[in-house]
Amino acid sequence: MATTETEARWDAAAAPFTALVQAVADWDAPTPCDGWTAADLLDHVVTAERDFAARQGREVPVFDGSRSPRHLQWIKHEAAMSALAGDPEFTQRAMDTAVGAMTVGEALLHFHVFDLIVHRWDLARSQGVDEQFTDAEMDHVEAALESFGERAYTPGILGAAIPVADGAPRQERLLARLGRRA
Repeated sequence: MATTETEARWDAAAAPFTALVQAVADWDAPTPCDGWTAADLLDHVVTAERDFAARQGREVPVFDGSRSPRHLQWIKHEAAMSALAGDPEFTQRAMDTAVGAMTVGEALLHFHVFDLIVHRWDLARSQGVDEQFTDAEMDHVEAALESFGERAYTPGILGAAIPVADGAPRQERLLARLGRRA
């Protein structure tokens, strides 16, 4: 059970990602992220979160994949991240980000929940699944995109926006802004 609002919000975003990770049947399947397999995508999410924690003076252990399946590695990693999200000493510290001053908790939610939502869709697509975002998730991603501005389209972050038909559904329009085809 979450001990803080930050932890509750983190857990709410991590739960559907975790469910999808547990359902992956082919870790070598390509994702919509150019050149990445499902395994590469999960490694990216884990590494980005570990690096974020390390920059804030906290260590998230590396869970050796030679001893357990990838989904178990993710579950261990996510439990460590959830614990950090529930630690007010960690989450209430001030920090500067590319989009302005925030607390560590706000930055964790702003940047890394964005990743969990977007990469959940990427991971689902690698498995042939059509993942649907909730309105709240789309609100979060849209607000984050607005704050990122053109920096989001720096090479290695997002691909260029893709045109979509007038009247396309909201998720399709959002994915197109993220450089993804629905």
